[in-house]
Amino acid sequence: MGIFKRLFKVGQAEANSAIDKMEDPIKMTEQGIRDLKKDLEASLKALAEVKAMAIRSKNDVKAHKSKADDYENKALQLLKKAQAGELEAAEADRLASEALAKKENFVQDMNKAKEDMQRFDNNVAQLDSKIKKLRSDISSFENELRTLKARVKVSEATAKVNKQMAQIDSSSTVSMLERMKDKVAQQEALAEAYGDVAGEDKSLDDEIDSALGDEGATKASDDLAAMKAKLGMDK
Repeated sequence: MGIFKRLFKVGQAEANSAIDKMEDPIKMTEQGIRDLKKDLEASLKALAEVKAMAIRSKNDVKAHKSKADDYENKALQLLKKAQAGELEAAEADRLASEALAKKENFVQDMNKAKEDMQRFDNNVAQLDSKIKKLRSDISSFENELRTLKARVKVSEATAKVNKQMAQIDSSSTVSMLERMKDKVAQQEALAEAYGDVAGEDKSLDDEIDSALGDEGATKASDDLAAMKAKLGMDK
C-alpha cells in the first residue's frame, strides 16, 4: 500500500473516531424519534388525501352506475313507446341507440372509477400498515430512550468511579503506608536510644544512691545523729 493510501486510511480512521465521539446516544435517539414523528405526520396527511380520492372514486362509481341505469331505462321506455304506437319505430330506434351509447360511456366511466377506487383502497391499506409500523416504532424507541437515559446515567457514574479508581496508585499508597510504619518504628527506636543515653550520663554517686535507695538515707541519718552526740547536741 502506498504512503498516500496509508495516510488516507489513517485520516479516515481518525475522522470516524471523531464522528463517534460527537454522536451523543441520547440526542441522536431523540432526533431519530423526531424524524419518525415527521414521517408519521406526512404519512397521515397522505393517508387522508388518498382516502379522500378513494371516497370520491366510490361516489363516482355510484354516480356513473346511476347514469348508466338511467339511460338504459330511457332506451327501454323509447322502445315501449314505439311498441305502443306512440313513437315512430325508426325514431325510437335512433333515440334508444343514442341512449344505450350514453349508457355504455357511463359504464366505462364506472369501470374506470372502480379501478381507481381499488387502487386507492390498496394505497390506503399500504399507508395504514406503514402508519401502524411507524407508531409501533415510535412507541418502542420512546421506551428505549427511557432505558438509554437510565443506562447512560449508570455508565457515567460507573465511568466516573472507575476513572477515580484508575487514578489511585494502589502500589504507591501501600508503599507510603509501609514507609510511615517504618518511620514510627524509627522514632520509637530513637526515643529508646535517647533514654539509654540519658541513663549513661548518671554519676557514680547517683548510681550508688540509686542502688542503696532508702538504706543510704537511713545511714546518713544515723551518721548525723552520731555526729551530734559527739558535739553534745543530742539534747
